Amino acid sequence: MAIIRPFEALRPPVHLAPRVAALPYDVMDVEEARQMAGDNSDSFLHISRPEIDLPASVDPHADEVHSQGKLNLQGFIERKVLIQEPAPCYYIYRQRMGAIVQTGLVACAAVDDYVSGVIKKHEHTRADKEEDRIKHIDTLDANDEPVFYIFRSHPEVEDILQNVTYEPADYNFTTADGVSHALWVVADPYLIEHLTRLFSAIPTLYVADGHHRSAAAAKVRDLRKAANPDHTGNEEYNFFLTVIFPESQLNIMPYNRVVKDLNGLDTPRFLDTVSKSFLITPAPAPLAPEERHHFGMYLGRQWYRLQARPELTDEANTVGRLDVSILQNHLLHPVLGIENPRTDKRISFVGGIRGLDELVRLVDSGEYAVAFSMHPTGIQELMDLADDDQIMPPKSTWFEPKLRSGLFVHLLS
Repeated sequence: MAIIRPFEALRPPVHLAPRVAALPYDVMDVEEARQMAGDNSDSFLHISRPEIDLPASVDPHADEVHSQGKLNLQGFIERKVLIQEPAPCYYIYRQRMGAIVQTGLVACAAVDDYVSGVIKKHEHTRADKEEDRIKHIDTLDANDEPVFYIFRSHPEVEDILQNVTYEPADYNFTTADGVSHALWVVADPYLIEHLTRLFSAIPTLYVADGHHRSAAAAKVRDLRKAANPDHTGNEEYNFFLTVIFPESQLNIMPYNRVVKDLNGLDTPRFLDTVSKSFLITPAPAPLAPEERHHFGMYLGRQWYRLQARPELTDEANTVGRLDVSILQNHLLHPVLGIENPRTDKRISFVGGIRGLDELVRLVDSGEYAVAFSMHPTGIQELMDLADDDQIMPPKSTWFEPKLRSGLFVHLLS
């Protein structure tokens, strides 16, 4: 059963929260991070992407980058840009993006749950990216960015979250992208104990976003356990920062694909080959598929609708029935030669928040030859697959809105 516990968050004073809050480290490159931070010395990007404070020639994975992050965190504390909570609390975090509203519980999850499988994952991690997060967390001595988790809907938990949000929020601001952010501090001991007990009856949590941060938290725990002869299992490094949302509130957007070339085929031969597995129909306008097993394709300034032939859709196969699997197994690999989308440099992935215009721009620029718009993977598909201990193809899900970093930090000691 899920173990969660409150923690003494480092968080900004109310008037600084809009200046501190930043997008997650992995949704931007270094130059984008520099531009986002701009002349804002309070941007949390100075901690989550500390390479922006070093010369461009420095390897962003170098030890000096992680040391700079630690230095910046200490500076934020000294300048009282981040102030530590006097007692362990939970926090309730609500985001609103247009009609989408998601309200989750900010808490520390247990490394033991991640290791035992109570926390279920659906993606493989990359060793290099995992190692970078291990160094970052261990050097900072903190979980600076939360992992995004899901729990199957639990009416009593959801009622508590809703009831707390009837009170005025401790933070309430809107970021430049139009997403509003509200945070409530849950300091009442009874409510803390009640939430902890309710989650102890929830059998499973699911990783939505943050597989590398979860894996790195487990490795950091192992390092510190090995170095601590008095290890008890109750130390802060045995727990890591999460925001946990009920399944009913989450929004998955498509994760679209673009490929640099047609693998030596001309357009007529490419279309003919694709037609063996997909019904192809020209589309009069940019196409965002509205049902499973349908895809949009942009090629040669023309949109097409692709519909997977029935024999390709094995509904009994939790991985094979995913649209990302159907496209990979019956087009990207056999036709375009993308054998491993995790490592092949000819394919790139475009988050659905960027829209279809971005696919058109990339292909019309000549940088890519063809683009595919996807129907989003469903929350139920994600959880069913994780329950079967299966792994999704890479880049299967894009969650929006993104959690903002800097509103709560978990210190490991």
